[in-house]
Amino acid sequence: MTAVAPARSPIAQRDFSLIWWGGLVSDTGDWLLMIALPLFVFAITGSALGASTVFLAELIPVLLFGPVLGVLVDRFDHRRTMIVLNLAQGLALLPLLAASADRLWIVYLVAAVQAALAAGVNPARQSLLPRLVSPGQLGQANSLLSVADNLARLVGSPLGGLVFAGLGLPGVVCLDAASYLLSAVLVLLSRPRVREAPSGGAEPRGLLHELLGGWRTIRRVRPLGAILLIECVSAVAQGVFLVLFVVYVVQVLRAGDAEVGLLRGVQAIGGILGGLLVGVLIRRLSARVLVGYGFVVFGLLAWLTWNFAPISTLSVFYVGFFVAMGIPAVATTAGVMTTVQQVTPPAAIGRVVATTGTLAQAAQGVGLLAAGLLSDRLGVIPVLDAQASLYLVCGLLALLLLRTGAGRSRIR
Repeated sequence: MTAVAPARSPIAQRDFSLIWWGGLVSDTGDWLLMIALPLFVFAITGSALGASTVFLAELIPVLLFGPVLGVLVDRFDHRRTMIVLNLAQGLALLPLLAASADRLWIVYLVAAVQAALAAGVNPARQSLLPRLVSPGQLGQANSLLSVADNLARLVGSPLGGLVFAGLGLPGVVCLDAASYLLSAVLVLLSRPRVREAPSGGAEPRGLLHELLGGWRTIRRVRPLGAILLIECVSAVAQGVFLVLFVVYVVQVLRAGDAEVGLLRGVQAIGGILGGLLVGVLIRRLSARVLVGYGFVVFGLLAWLTWNFAPISTLSVFYVGFFVAMGIPAVATTAGVMTTVQQVTPPAAIGRVVATTGTLAQAAQGVGLLAAGLLSDRLGVIPVLDAQASLYLVCGLLALLLLRTGAGRSRIR
């Protein structure tokens, strides 16, 4: 019997590796800006509300223009789209060099433009992935992208603080712009397979028709409807977390700012470990199993974390919990994206990813609002317990609704 050589890891393949490194570099640049802008605004205003307005400025354009960006991604070549968006991100940073206490509006404008451009990069990258690796390697490729995402967070967060402290906002702008330029060059050097033409060779229709195309595809392809539901429920839980995490650390654990930063960052370590582990497991497990049991494990770990304070408030335990949560978080992300890429027609992936992402952002807003309203009435722990329960619901939904075997064949 002739031995069959194992398939090379996607990271060993030149074109995927270029896209992987490009994503790592540009995402690190994203984290630089994400850390520096709120610090800059807070230093001027002295107001936490003023700093939080930066996040609001980033959210609004994604909600308004996310689906439009999905249409544009599907209309144009994905590789060229990523190059143009990276270069536009670098240029859009330059007005920050003129930002000051009396020109604070520049910060909010740049934050909004950057968020809108970044919202187009992810659909383009996810649409490009099936042209870089074989169908059987999509799961591994998605897990490796999660590794890059978490590495960017792990490196970019402290680097953003250090560069801002040492060189100020101009230093962050220069370094961030260089990251987008380098990312564009790396993507330019890649040579993905020729894009599959739309079925029937039809010309692009009107913008409104194409805007609704992502929603129509989600409704027609049953696994995508289930994915949308799961993503929205988990986004509500994430919104609750964003509001109550700091409150939990400060009020329940009686910890300070250092512990807040530590616990928020160490999940990236689990994400890196999870990406490596999922890259192995996905060869043996279906995407449905990864999504379903990933959310179940994540929900149980979250519930244990929120209710561990009566036993101990030592930071070492919570570092362990948050590192551990990074592993199932990557499993769910890789499983979801693999399912979307395998069941969605190639010409509609951008719209589907953008539509799902936009609705999930809106659902996260619901979670943000609900956490603020309910925590004062019910208390922090009961609301966080409900948040953990939402992840368990996501796991059950995945195990029940992703039974179609769609992860193994494309539906048109």
